[in-house]
Amino acid sequence: MELAEFEQLVNEAIGQIPDNVRRNLKNVAFVVEHYHRQPRSNEIVIRRGAVLLGLYQGVPLTRRGGPGYNMVLPDKITIFQDTIEQIAGGDPGRIRDIVTDTVHHEIGHYLGFNEAEVRRWERQRKSSSSRQ
Repeated sequence: MELAEFEQLVNEAIGQIPDNVRRNLKNVAFVVEHYHRQPRSNEIVIRRGAVLLGLYQGVPLTRRGGPGYNMVLPDKITIFQDTIEQIAGGDPGRIRDIVTDTVHHEIGHYLGFNEAEVRRWERQRKSSSSRQ
């Protein structure tokens, strides 16, 4: 899949975030890296055998100070294109689903959710979308 097409999937996934959450996305950059890479020294290390589809780097909303929290670089959410495409087996519909899930997952971390809370949020999102 071409980079521009993949980036469009990321933008569509961001657009699916509920308005009340999307309004809180401030000072965060979404980046697509084509290839998964080894974690850098200042990044989390995932458990052995796990696959990194996305990565949130920054200060979650729940840990930011009040009015004094300004003049900082944007938080960063990275989505790893090649890894997602491999897991999806090249299926465009499956790629779209995984991109959406990954973007939502990383936004959950941006909002300050720990891994268990992110997974619960994902289940709620999927449950409510299946009822529509």
